[in-house]
Amino acid sequence: MNFEEEIQQKKFKSEKQKATLNLIFTSGWLVNRHKEFFKPFGITNQQYNVLRILRGQHPKSISTCVIKERMLDRNSDVSRIVDRLTLKGWVSKEICPNDRRLVDVIISDDGLALLKRMDSAVEKLDSQLGNLSEKDAKLLNDLLDKIRE
Repeated sequence: MNFEEEIQQKKFKSEKQKATLNLIFTSGWLVNRHKEFFKPFGITNQQYNVLRILRGQHPKSISTCVIKERMLDRNSDVSRIVDRLTLKGWVSKEICPNDRRLVDVIISDDGLALLKRMDSAVEKLDSQLGNLSEKDAKLLNDLLDKIRE
């Protein structure tokens, strides 16, 4: 179903307004699909994002400040997310020896194992854009980057 049918509106001030609203709508659609996907794993989108960042750093630790800079949703409360991941045994944290105001976080073996279990399923999640060819996806990425320039 196209965007106009989904929101039951055909009039827009301009194509740019329509594109903006379509981006917001599509973003929400993707976020909801991701939420449903992550539920069976007992993890949220933001927790998954943090674990992926930590896996990229592994075996090194990373501060919560750097995690926040690298997150997809930079409005997330990284300290709270890390606390929840710690309670689940997927990460560990310690005070940074060089700056006691910072907390260093490292992914645990259990966190790595969770991501490994999720990896093949995540490929299916990425296929949400299955109607796009690789060329279409590259064009979309280029256009989205252009918007943020």
